[in-house]
Amino acid sequence: MCLLVVVFQVHPDAPLVVAANRDEFLARPATAMAVLSEKDPRILGGRDALAGGTWLALNERGVFAGLTNVPGARDPSKRSRGELPLILARRRSAQEAVAAFEECVSPADFSPAWLFAGDRSDLYFIDLASGGARAGVTRLSPGLYVLENAPLFSPSRKVDLVITALKNIESARGEAVVARLADVLRSHDIPEPASTPASASAFVRPAETYAPCVHAGPYGTRSSLIALIGENAASPLRLLSSDGPPCSAPYIDATHLWAP
Repeated sequence: MCLLVVVFQVHPDAPLVVAANRDEFLARPATAMAVLSEKDPRILGGRDALAGGTWLALNERGVFAGLTNVPGARDPSKRSRGELPLILARRRSAQEAVAAFEECVSPADFSPAWLFAGDRSDLYFIDLASGGARAGVTRLSPGLYVLENAPLFSPSRKVDLVITALKNIESARGEAVVARLADVLRSHDIPEPASTPASASAFVRPAETYAPCVHAGPYGTRSSLIALIGENAASPLRLLSSDGPPCSAPYIDATHLWAP
């Protein structure tokens, strides 16, 4: 039950801030942070050692893409959803990436998923789960957005918990932004059940998966990431990554991986 948090055009010194927990079966082999493409552009992100793709990719120009899956809906006969963030991150801008994605990606080729794609200037929600012939694309205005394993803006007590925990994050600056995000990603708080469904899927979820940091037996949070994309192309792309659940694995500064 992955979690993606985006703070878009709220902080003048970091117009794009991304925070994410990757949840998966603990036995599935993966690398928390790696160089996914050496150049043209250089791309960093986690690597799924089983299928070869990624759940979140960020390129040297500040373009990022991350996905969440529809629970229980994987079709092994289809292409790996781990290809999708890489398709987007190979482009020079989010606008260019999404335009090309709409033309070249058929939702029928992949199991259903939802994605964020963005950069300093633009942020998009991409829907590959609604059954259309083309990906559904929504351009988002500045603000705080949270995506779990459900459509954006659908009823979700997990999303509500995260949004409440990050209330007034726009007033934080510098290291306080990182600290607020890290505290949320480490949280084991499980929101109280609500009358509205937590997912559009009929998949029955363990209660522990409603916490930001998941510990549900053989399944749980495998890694975590916080990325801050600076105000222009000359600004550094700061990247923090934990190889394990952030409640116990420390965040390591992976910014040096941008250098060839």
